[in-house]
Amino acid sequence: MKKILLTLSIFGILIVVTAGIILYGKGYRLFFDKGRPDVSGTGLLVATSSPDGAQVLVNEHLTTATDNTINLEPGSYNIKIFKQGYFPWEKHLSIEKGVVTKIEALLFPTAPKLESITNTGVDNPVIDPSRTKIAYTVSSQTIRKNGVYVLDMTSRPILTLQNSSRQISDDTVSLFSKAILSWSPDGESLIASISAQGLTANYLLAAGSFNQSPSDVTETLTSVNSSWDKLKADRDKSLADGLSAKLRKTVSDNFNIMSWSADETKILYQASSSATLPIIRSPRLIGSNPTPEQRKIEKNGIYVYDIKEDRNYKIHAPTDKDQIFLTWFPDSKHLIYLHDKKIDIMEYDGANVTKIFAGPFTDSFVFPWSDNSRIVILTNLGNSDTPPNLYTISLK
Repeated sequence: MKKILLTLSIFGILIVVTAGIILYGKGYRLFFDKGRPDVSGTGLLVATSSPDGAQVLVNEHLTTATDNTINLEPGSYNIKIFKQGYFPWEKHLSIEKGVVTKIEALLFPTAPKLESITNTGVDNPVIDPSRTKIAYTVSSQTIRKNGVYVLDMTSRPILTLQNSSRQISDDTVSLFSKAILSWSPDGESLIASISAQGLTANYLLAAGSFNQSPSDVTETLTSVNSSWDKLKADRDKSLADGLSAKLRKTVSDNFNIMSWSADETKILYQASSSATLPIIRSPRLIGSNPTPEQRKIEKNGIYVYDIKEDRNYKIHAPTDKDQIFLTWFPDSKHLIYLHDKKIDIMEYDGANVTKIFAGPFTDSFVFPWSDNSRIVILTNLGNSDTPPNLYTISLK
């Protein structure tokens, strides 16, 4: 009899312990309310940061460090992530019982490093569709040093960034130093258009090597452009075909697409009409971005639509008067935002707008480095006596 009771007792303890582990894993915790024990469900907050090791403040109270999981009672919280030498990250969010809420804070340095890429003077830089290469012209050097150059942002520079550019044409055949450049949709070649004495010559250049005898495609330019337009149209169609039928109609009816994020999960667009976006995903996704969305869109307003989460965020109101320029950051979670002679980076939902640079730079010539580590700008640092050059602003 004693053995049976002992076996039953052990079995009962195992059941209680197992149930406790399961409840603990689901976020239930033992609290004491006015001296009495109370088991309540909690939500989980997973906070990460880059760089890691940042402080996490919950309602202004230092609670933990990043790369940790925090159990919080259901409710609204103000979360701040802070690390010395970096701008703080902050967001207001709601914690729900049994739901894991994830936040990822990309922290930017308060004193970013400025480093030159070129010192020969740069004209007309243009980034390729893959956002990994920048083509530009040089006109201040000798006939063999002038021409078209390509900066490959995926290569690892030897010693300095100034070794990252490759010359792909010089001025021995034509004045490529005065060319207007345009990329092919696949980023493998460029058209260099050179105007002189009322005439324009168009040359096809391979982007990956020096073009000893550039091909003059002036007479066949229409055919080249047509093939490039088809490549772009095929890519756009492929992206659209990947959407559900309901979403595809919503995009067609209401979006003037500005650009897709690099991972093709988000759309930066200007509203072509005022409308209320229908709910595409039902039921709504649990544990999605806690930033309040805006499904009522205004004509000419700028928004980001998150395809995976079926959430829409306002970036720029149509009544705003200032001239702006927006482009995706390579991580697909941030946008580079140019306005009022400043360079900001914001999250794709419009939160955490951080001023990165307020010094002199040439409007619109701002490009993200392909690994998120820096931004490329065109500037003469305010010295009007020198031609502008490419510089990087370090973000890590």
